[in-house]
Amino acid sequence: MRILVLDGNQNQAVASVRSLADAGHDVMVGEASAWSKAGWSRYCRGTFQYPNPEEDVAGFIARVSEIAKQQLGTLVLPMTEATMLPISAQRDALLSDGARLVLPDHADVLRAFNKNEMVQLAASIGIAVPKTVTVSNLEDARRACQVLKFPVVLKPRSSVETEADGGVRITGRPRYARDPQELLARYEDLIQICSQMLAQEFVDGEGVGYFALMCHGELRAEFAHRRIRDVHPTGSGSAVRVSVEPDPEVRAASLAILKALRWHGVAMVEFRQARGGDPVFMEVNGRFWNSLPLACYSGADFPAWLAELAERGDIDSKPQFRPGAVCRWLLGDFRHVIEVMKGAPAGYPRPYPDRWQTMLSVLAPRSGTYHDNFQWRDPLPEFGDWLNFLERAFQKQRS
Repeated sequence: MRILVLDGNQNQAVASVRSLADAGHDVMVGEASAWSKAGWSRYCRGTFQYPNPEEDVAGFIARVSEIAKQQLGTLVLPMTEATMLPISAQRDALLSDGARLVLPDHADVLRAFNKNEMVQLAASIGIAVPKTVTVSNLEDARRACQVLKFPVVLKPRSSVETEADGGVRITGRPRYARDPQELLARYEDLIQICSQMLAQEFVDGEGVGYFALMCHGELRAEFAHRRIRDVHPTGSGSAVRVSVEPDPEVRAASLAILKALRWHGVAMVEFRQARGGDPVFMEVNGRFWNSLPLACYSGADFPAWLAELAERGDIDSKPQFRPGAVCRWLLGDFRHVIEVMKGAPAGYPRPYPDRWQTMLSVLAPRSGTYHDNFQWRDPLPEFGDWLNFLERAFQKQRS
């Protein structure tokens, strides 16, 4: 099958290209830039550029459709919310041009990416959630100061917002507040980049994720990992992680949410969990996740399984994976060190990693570790990862 992997500068795109090519598919890689690290993989059959969906959603859809209709039945795989949301919204145009998609109903896609709706859904089916206030204006922010216990986290309602013209814009990272004055100051920061946010009581503990492939609300494959280091010590995608068996409570809560969403395709459900405590729901990411390479190295071949689901309507295999595999994102670990050296962000209420201990842990070799982007048989995506990072840093400095 011919497959278009979008967002070629994402780690999950690199893992998908390798997985799908190994499964016998012809893979092309698309990106808004002229090149991408996944496009540099030796397993990529071709590349194409599309308009940035944040700036030109109509042009983006037209370009993807143009490439897809060159061969009937081409599967289109978006890797981020920025491409998934417009593709989901414009799915009829793509399908009419002969493309294949693996997505739930668009209404369920929108629900999944709306953190407020997901908190309400989780609470409605008996899953623990942080006490939450929806904040759209200054009055809401003042009310949050009165009803929530500090410390408080302020986060955009969605990591990507849909504009009136159908385009999308990326929002920002969470902010932290230890008192009402800090909360109001963080509100003023965030309201510049998002239209609505959530104020939540801070939940102590570690980030825990559950990963699944669903077929119209029914489980087909699953995976879990434990984070060793996050890119951002406050919580983010992981820089180093190890595959583990799913925690039974996290698994049950995740499947209850995904079944309620009637989810179709891949998804990640995130929680925070203190040692010995109940998992507290955070959010759903209804797409391939950044740490996908570990799943593939462990035998949880989600890209190949998703392609089988698209082609056959279901999967025949009984997916399993190998616990104990460790995978590292070299650039992510470098960014982790930078974040630690910068120190804790304003208002962050937990202990922050020690600088010297961080350096020792990052520099200490660990035998048998896999790498997100580097393989001896396919080394160029690793080089592309660092080049893309430097390019974006230079552009940010210039702006």
